[in-house]
Amino acid sequence: MSHSAAVQQLMDREAIAGVIRAYCFHFDRNEPEALAALFAPDAVVDYGPDATLLTGRDAIFKGVAAGLQTLFAATSHHVSNIDIRFETADQATSICYLYAWHRYHSGAPDGELWAQYHHAFVRDDTGWKITRLVLKAAGTKDFHRARMHPIGRN
Repeated sequence: MSHSAAVQQLMDREAIAGVIRAYCFHFDRNEPEALAALFAPDAVVDYGPDATLLTGRDAIFKGVAAGLQTLFAATSHHVSNIDIRFETADQATSICYLYAWHRYHSGAPDGELWAQYHHAFVRDDTGWKITRLVLKAAGTKDFHRARMHPIGRN
């Protein structure tokens, strides 16, 4: 890999990690429109086997907005261990670790989630966009969904 290609890949890694962090930021600040703008127009979000599959930016906006309005009084998402792999110069995948805390409007005990986000990204004219997000759980405590996609470990 040439020096300029290596520098570009480092810049792309930081840009992709920035999209992941922005997703958490906008979710926690109850900004579903800004969150939806991080996705490609035909993106798919899969939060688990008992959650509605969200297909397309509009569905992602509506689904996240509804959850933020009716289910979550507050959230705090923390990501780490971001691993990014490039399929091509303009396509990448990533896995990152997630700890997420949820306070519910219902007054139920605060929910905790230890999980992974599995992403796919594409570069468009405006930068990197999420094309797929799959949530896989390692464990939960007082979380609002009993069934989640597993991380692959029994």
